[in-house]
Amino acid sequence: MTKNSHAVTLDKLQADLPKQVLVWSAETDDHIYNSETIFGYIDGGAEVYRAYNMRRCLSRRYTSPNKPAIVLDIFDMGSSGDAYGVFTHDPEGDVVDLGQDGRLRPGWLNFWKDRFFVSIYTEEETALAIQAVKALGTMIDSLISTRGDRPKILKLLPPEGLKSDSIRYLHHPIILNYHYYISDTNLLHLSSQTEAVLAGYQRHAEQALILLASYPEPDAAAGAYTSFLKHYLGDADKNGMAMLENNKWCAAKVKDRLLMIVLEADSRQLADGLLKAVK
Repeated sequence: MTKNSHAVTLDKLQADLPKQVLVWSAETDDHIYNSETIFGYIDGGAEVYRAYNMRRCLSRRYTSPNKPAIVLDIFDMGSSGDAYGVFTHDPEGDVVDLGQDGRLRPGWLNFWKDRFFVSIYTEEETALAIQAVKALGTMIDSLISTRGDRPKILKLLPPEGLKSDSIRYLHHPIILNYHYYISDTNLLHLSSQTEAVLAGYQRHAEQALILLASYPEPDAAAGAYTSFLKHYLGDADKNGMAMLENNKWCAAKVKDRLLMIVLEADSRQLADGLLKAVK
């Protein structure tokens, strides 16, 4: 796992946040949520943050007469890896130079930086409101003095044909199933002690997905590999490869602590080539 960084705390950020942004003023009381109380704040989405080991969330509203409210949420995810992971869960939008990997879509700005995930949205998109959202994002970016490292497992992804906007970093089967359904049960034995990355590939006219999962010990990786073959890829040959009912190829391989799986490959050759290209 990426190590924790304590250069900036959520409490320090709260103390330094601006009281005024253009014509918007902060409401009197901020709200602080933990991994349990977050369910009362985010209806239907709290499980995503819990799946990335969320520590706390600071929420503040900025209001102005006859103007839409602006809502700021700063999530302390505990590590830069998990802040990055939450970002990759929904990375749509136009790239903006704020924080790390800043994105702007209608009414919503978000970015990750160090161990924080920052979300700022306006309840109605107006030119002035978007200007205020960007101004607030710039201020928060400047308050977080350190940048975070992306998870090291990303370096194992083969570079040829990698679709960078498809990368999803995760620990939890709920997140995996959201992006690619495997099973209602945790076949791959994913947990807070494992790291996984799912990514899409385009090589010439062919496409595929790669799932890499790193386990604390080789035995754990081997157990996940055995479970996957038994419950998902029962027709695999001796090389761990099989064509599925949709005529796509699936392949799996384990080496030391790393489980490698190719999904939805358009050909056996592509599946085999991607497995061999994992660093």
